[in-house]
Amino acid sequence: MTLTINGIAQEHVEPLTVQALLDVLGFEGKPVVVELNQRALFPRELGETALHDGDALEVVQITAGG
Repeated sequence: MTLTINGIAQEHVEPLTVQALLDVLGFEGKPVVVELNQRALFPRELGETALHDGDALEVVQITAGG
């Protein structure tokens, strides 16, 4: 399936949840904000939201600094 992640088209194997994709991308355990098809997801939704061919995601890692 083709997913657009932060503006870049990528191929991934189905089936895949948002959390599984984050793990594959190296975000496992890191605080992130995810938007799926222009809708922000709650953290509790990441493990239960399935991805489909053509979905667009924006993933932003939350970092602290000062």
